[in-house]
Amino acid sequence: MDVVVALLALFFVLCVAAGVVLTVKATRAVKRGVERTVADTRKTVQETTLKARRAVQPGAAGDIAGLRLTLRSSVDSTRRELEHAVEGDPGLRESIGLLDRLHEYARQVDGELRHLEREPDKSRVAERLPELRSRAERIAQSANSLRWAAQDRARHTAEDEDGLDALTTQIDLETGALRHWTPAAEQESAEAAGSGKRSGERSGKDARAGDGAGRSPKQQAALSSGGTAEGQDAFQALLAKIEKLRKPESA
Repeated sequence: MDVVVALLALFFVLCVAAGVVLTVKATRAVKRGVERTVADTRKTVQETTLKARRAVQPGAAGDIAGLRLTLRSSVDSTRRELEHAVEGDPGLRESIGLLDRLHEYARQVDGELRHLEREPDKSRVAERLPELRSRAERIAQSANSLRWAAQDRARHTAEDEDGLDALTTQIDLETGALRHWTPAAEQESAEAAGSGKRSGERSGKDARAGDGAGRSPKQQAALSSGGTAEGQDAFQALLAKIEKLRKPESA
């Protein structure tokens, strides 16, 4: 009895522990989902604001908004491209590491540009903006280069010319064979007709061989030249009469 109670208590403790673990995991998953949603929403709002500033505000304010938007779009687009491509090509993991390092520089430049947006001193803005623009363009160009390299790699992997040519040739051969098909009934009839023809030829040869047996060479030669047996006998009788008629004249 004590053993049963102990087992039940152990089972109850295990169920409670499993429930706690599942609850914690579910809570963390929901928290991550909420954080991801909030981050995406915040990013969308920021990008929309930057686009509006770039279009509406002239001068340095519009340039700063354009630089921040260029940084965000280049880095984010490259990250999406690499994360999608790395599922089929693990060799791109190193590229993601390089992009992470590049992202840190992009965040620094974006922070400096954000501070420069609130700078009231126009001369300070004019002094700092060219240097920040150069850094932002270099970062954007590096991110774009990574993205374009990943796209070229995926395209060259997909474009296997030798394999495509071989597959195309095989498909053409198979297509030709499928177009020139013969129904099973017609094929069997053709085979039966060919077999009957061959049997008839053999029977004809055997019959001609039997008719020629027991005849003289002259008769067989006459038969082979197309004459019948009765005609050849009459011809031989005519020759014999002609011979008899010639003998008295020669005497």
